[in-house]
Amino acid sequence: MPPRPLVIGPAGHAAAHAIERTRTACGYSQRQLAARVTALGRPMTFTVLSRIERTVRRCDIDDLVAIATALGIAPQTLLAGPLMPPGAAGVGEI
Repeated sequence: MPPRPLVIGPAGHAAAHAIERTRTACGYSQRQLAARVTALGRPMTFTVLSRIERTVRRCDIDDLVAIATALGIAPQTLLAGPLMPPGAAGVGEI
């Protein structure tokens, strides 16, 4: 059976960009964040992190949870898209 092409959907792209934005906002290099993720027990090289951020590699759920933990945020934050100030009209508001 031939390998299927890698297709990353909109949620995957949003999560990848959120990881990069949050990482840079925290002041971590890719090497530093990868080391933090590895220290949590999820081995990760900076090359893997780079590929996730560039949407060349899928970010599986275990990677997402470990990256979020290393960044000190809840995993769902990386899935929510850009944060909006309170009171701004956006997703989730009625």
